[in-house]
Amino acid sequence: MNIQKKYLLLLLFSITVWSQTKSALEFSKNILDYRGYPTNATDRKSLAFSDQGAWFSFGFHDKDNINAGFTGPFLMTEQNGVWASECLAKLNINDDTGNSLINWNTSLIAQNSYNSHLEQTFKTETFLVKQTLFYVNGHTALQKNTITNTSDKTVVLNLKFKGSSYLESLSFSSLGNTVKINSTKSNAVGYILLPTAVRVSKNDYQTYGLNVTLKPNETKNYQLAYSFVFPQYHFKRETVNNLDFEPLLEKRKKEKETQIKKLIALKKEVFQEEKYSKLIAKCLLTLQNNWRIAAEGLPDSGIFPSYNFEWFHGFWAWDSWKHAAAISLYDKDLAIAQMRSMFHFQEPNGMVADCVYRDTTIEPNNYLNTKPPLSAWAIWKIYNNTGDKKVLEEFYPKVKKYHEWWYAERDHDKDGLCEFGATDNKLEAAKWESGMDNAVRFDNSTIVANDKPKAYSFEQESVDLNSYLYSEKLFLAKIAKVLNNSEEKNWTQQSNTLKEKIQNQFWDKTTNWFYDTNLKGDSFYKILGCEGWTPLWSKIANQEQAKYVAEKMMDEKIFNTHIPLPTLAANEPKFNPTGYWRGPVWLDQCCFGIEALENYKLTKEANTLAFKLLQNAEGLLKEGIAIRENYQPITGKGLKAQSFSWSAAHLLMLLTKN
Repeated sequence: MNIQKKYLLLLLFSITVWSQTKSALEFSKNILDYRGYPTNATDRKSLAFSDQGAWFSFGFHDKDNINAGFTGPFLMTEQNGVWASECLAKLNINDDTGNSLINWNTSLIAQNSYNSHLEQTFKTETFLVKQTLFYVNGHTALQKNTITNTSDKTVVLNLKFKGSSYLESLSFSSLGNTVKINSTKSNAVGYILLPTAVRVSKNDYQTYGLNVTLKPNETKNYQLAYSFVFPQYHFKRETVNNLDFEPLLEKRKKEKETQIKKLIALKKEVFQEEKYSKLIAKCLLTLQNNWRIAAEGLPDSGIFPSYNFEWFHGFWAWDSWKHAAAISLYDKDLAIAQMRSMFHFQEPNGMVADCVYRDTTIEPNNYLNTKPPLSAWAIWKIYNNTGDKKVLEEFYPKVKKYHEWWYAERDHDKDGLCEFGATDNKLEAAKWESGMDNAVRFDNSTIVANDKPKAYSFEQESVDLNSYLYSEKLFLAKIAKVLNNSEEKNWTQQSNTLKEKIQNQFWDKTTNWFYDTNLKGDSFYKILGCEGWTPLWSKIANQEQAKYVAEKMMDEKIFNTHIPLPTLAANEPKFNPTGYWRGPVWLDQCCFGIEALENYKLTKEANTLAFKLLQNAEGLLKEGIAIRENYQPITGKGLKAQSFSWSAAHLLMLLTKN
């Protein structure tokens, strides 16, 4: 064997060993950028880190505004998310005369974030200061402040923690070494447990009496605990006071390591490069930051669409089905809770609310409409990924009732094809029900009353809605089979009948595309939109239809844009690349389109679009840049809400075998 071959084999062996031993948690290092400086309570420019479903989060100060402490907390316990402070626990290190001994701006040497924790380090000629923060549970975050004397002389220090709030709604009181935080706008009560006694005024505090002597190379640790607790839970100060930081942090690290490693092991063969492992960590962290435990009006845990956007502090039906499907890859309990979070709000007639909130005095739960039916798909995903038959037993009757509701209250002419609609005659609510709020296909839609109270439909039968209902029938048949339920045969028969109707009514032979139609089914709404590939995702289209649809999906003048598969074809007159559902790329529909091609063995085409999406969507494969609600298809720029959950959920499903 020549030297070159020996070297190559050695190099390959080294890479293999490294890839097997590298910590999966390292893929999450600084994968999102939490640096910023909230200048007021509603400043949403920067991201914030949370975990364990907590309703409060933290970040780092940016390079121009460094303090010894973490930004925040950002409170989701009140209003629609507000910053309590730019830093509610600033550390001050002074000499015995009160002079500061450290310039935080010039001494910062590192700020690192992981899926498990935040950490930052400061260094001067005399001191090394390290601060680490992680979440113990959904109520409490711990912060350790480590101070090391790196000089050859003994030093005497006076340490102080202090903070003040942006919010007039917050008032402080003291309980020994604990700052208690009450709010006029929330029932949640906050606590900051400090290492020494405190003095408080209405909305600020500072500690006193913490004098420290450090010998050369000596290190001392000072621990803080932040808790924000809703009335349904109990705060136990003595329990928080006795938490052992290092073992709990190691537990959290191992948990995140296991989650990321599990998902990396599920990567599809075409996504084996390290950059896709980092994207998996980013998706996981995005969902983590949007995770909330049960509180007040939300009786189950679930995922916000985006904590970063003011009006997304709740749970939505369509989003929930997508979140649950992806979450089941790594957290069965949370996936099930996400499904319960919406079915808890199922009406006696079977309808599921569109969206629900913790505090309905801020915004009421929306029963004007529901969202497209993907709940059976999500339940089957959970079962398929976990093997838990109890999930099927719990949700089968609920999903069945929801499915039957569509035909009872959204099939105006009783022809077995449903329409989007609302519980009143508001066109806007019917558009919301489609999930594609301002889609061009609804520009001239009208609404009609059905034969049930509070039941209205568009005078328009939608191809995507009926394709989803077809898929739901197939999944209900699969569930019934696992449960040895005799209804399996009926669901299969229904699906066969519906498949034939969709193939015939919604397919236009002159343009070779699937479109919405009028109620009679004799006139098309000829808008070339993403709903046209839903019959391929649902495996309804025949091979010839799939061929024609795929041709348009791969055409660079139509759907194969810089970021592929926009919601409206680029050659449509009303195409607007920044127009919400009138042109931008939404990752749910994009990923459904890629899966649609895979369903018809168009693997090369599917991979081409997948790689193009991942490469060209702004920041997906770069550290520090958040996953967005949607993307500009021509430039790739991220649009609307940052840290968007269903985008992260669909990316996880795109990257993995599930």
